[in-house]
Amino acid sequence: MKYKFLLYCLLGFVGTGLIIYSCKKDNQFTIQTLFTGGQWQLASVQVTHYLGASAVSSDTLNTQCNLTQVFKFNMDNTCTYTNFDCLQQSAASGRWSLSSNQLFLYADMVCQDTTAAKSSKPFQTAKIFNLGQYSLILQTGDLQTYYKPNQARTITTYGFVRQKTP
Repeated sequence: MKYKFLLYCLLGFVGTGLIIYSCKKDNQFTIQTLFTGGQWQLASVQVTHYLGASAVSSDTLNTQCNLTQVFKFNMDNTCTYTNFDCLQQSAASGRWSLSSNQLFLYADMVCQDTTAAKSSKPFQTAKIFNLGQYSLILQTGDLQTYYKPNQARTITTYGFVRQKTP
């Protein structure tokens, strides 16, 4: 009799556990949730020049910048970037999307910068190198799957940290 009671209790716990854990969870951490969960403040910019697979030189940019640069993604797939390229300016705005495999970010915003053209689409195609709850690393530039041994290319790596939404 005692063993039957324990068996029924065990089956009851297992049944309850199956019901609880089989329910669909709506608040999963998807890439879109990670992007839109707050604003991203620029922490570092590094430009690396390659020849084939070998790094030739590397430069860290924005080391003397006193402006806060913020990349914000919204749930409606719009985005803004404030003070791009360490130039005090209003927020550049545009739309963002992810590739089908969610490894690339596409953002069509046009930002003022220090190039000869005075503007660019810096995140038109950006590889998501790392994404976590508190950090985001995007790579832009000469992104290809395969490189010729003597091909010169430049990769810009943007490092962001998540800021609490004000």
